[in-house]
Amino acid sequence: MDYPKIIVMGVSGSGKSLIGERLSRHLDVPFFDADDFHSEANVKKMASGEPLSDADRAGWLADLADLLQREPALVLGCSALKRRYRQRLREAAPELLFLYMDGDFETILSRFANREGHYFSGEKMLRNQFEQLEPPGPDEAISIDIRLDEEGVLRQCLAALGQ
Repeated sequence: MDYPKIIVMGVSGSGKSLIGERLSRHLDVPFFDADDFHSEANVKKMASGEPLSDADRAGWLADLADLLQREPALVLGCSALKRRYRQRLREAAPELLFLYMDGDFETILSRFANREGHYFSGEKMLRNQFEQLEPPGPDEAISIDIRLDEEGVLRQCLAALGQ
């Protein structure tokens, strides 16, 4: 089956950008990072350690929906933490496939130690993401076990896509 529009989703630090970029190269479609679509105010808020509210995310989700409608094919790295966010994005692109980078708090927190130059880091912000996360069920997303190494995670994604 062909999935021209894919969202690699999960909490911060789960590997959305890394795996999303690799997947996009393999599929020969553009990669977009949803973080690049946040307003300056949202970035400042997160950089100061303050979580975003649903109201903060409204414009961001609208911009992502526009992107999904505009691009014929893509891979988008996006947290998509709540079911209603995923529904909003799927309204823009009904054929959308979600790959959920599924990992536990300790695994992801340990990865923050190797992360440089990103405005989103720290245990408090990660805890908030896990609190906000409404894990997708099998009707919404394909769960990918991120405890494997990068190649293993990519292989799982490609297998899920029938590649």
